[in-house]
Amino acid sequence: MGNMSYCRYENTSRDLGDCVEALWESDCGEDLSMYEIDGLKSLLSLSKEIVAMEDKINNILENNEQN
Repeated sequence: MGNMSYCRYENTSRDLGDCVEALWESDCGEDLSMYEIDGLKSLLSLSKEIVAMEDKINNILENNEQN
């Protein structure tokens, strides 16, 4: 089940942080299942998409800081 809209970014950022930590700790030699390989490929692709949206994300943050 997906995250509820009111905590989507909070929950996902925690999960993403866990993935980042696991990648830092990786010796790059672990055996991943096909599900994990597909997930890691998707994570990389989505991360690139998020970076490309940096200006939009900053605009959203700025608009919400004014409230």
